[in-house]
Amino acid sequence: MVNSMAKGKAGKVRTSHILVDKHSQALALINKIVEGADFGKIAREYSSCPSKKRGGDLGWFTKGQMVPEFEKAAFALSVGAMTRDPVKTKYGYHIIKRTG
Repeated sequence: MVNSMAKGKAGKVRTSHILVDKHSQALALINKIVEGADFGKIAREYSSCPSKKRGGDLGWFTKGQMVPEFEKAAFALSVGAMTRDPVKTKYGYHIIKRTG
């Protein structure tokens, strides 16, 4: 039986992310989150993306909507998991958490 959250979401993922300019800063923030800091709070405080106002939430998306490096990392995560290595794109370094 398919739960109602997954219904109609085939081939889609939902993520939140934190975008920063430096690899070293991304690693430091990953460590803070792993040690218990709230992902959304860290996103609101440090992310350079407008999504920071929503705690980094980017909503649902399908393949082909994000830059390839981001998409590959997002689709590889299981729900609730976060990248442990920063994902480099033309925008900077992302910490990605799959939320759906």
